[in-house]
Amino acid sequence: MALVATGVFIGCSSDSTDERIVEPKLVVGKSLADLSLNNQFEKSQALNDTTTKVIFAFSKDMAHICNDFFVTQSATYLGENNTQFVADVSAAPSIIRNMFIIPGLKDFKHTVLVLNDENVAASYRAGSEVDKIVVVYVENKTITKILTVSTQDELKKIIQTK
Repeated sequence: MALVATGVFIGCSSDSTDERIVEPKLVVGKSLADLSLNNQFEKSQALNDTTTKVIFAFSKDMAHICNDFFVTQSATYLGENNTQFVADVSAAPSIIRNMFIIPGLKDFKHTVLVLNDENVAASYRAGSEVDKIVVVYVENKTITKILTVSTQDELKKIIQTK
């Protein structure tokens, strides 16, 4: 499992899209009601009405930190904490995504919403600290606060704080 988690996000970060020309989506006061992504099983999933936090991992390193923590929790951990997890794999070449990353994500018991289109991902990356785990707080699907963390301990604390 750790081997899969280690290799699954090869090439997850890239500067190939000029993020200055897209309007940032992760801004306090903006709505995430239109956030609908496929999960690792390629089933469309929107934000739940009960979601209070959305965790974004834009880089391979941050995705590893998140997944390494989530695999130690129950399959219902994120849901029980009203949290959803989004991994950006858009920068990886499509052949790598389709042959390795997406199949690797299917091994996880937790749900992973997948940003796999570079153009869609650009608006979520724009203005974000992509070298950190971005935690977006939402109320009624509207962003109320944005924090960043870098460690499993910080991630656990932020998820479990009501």
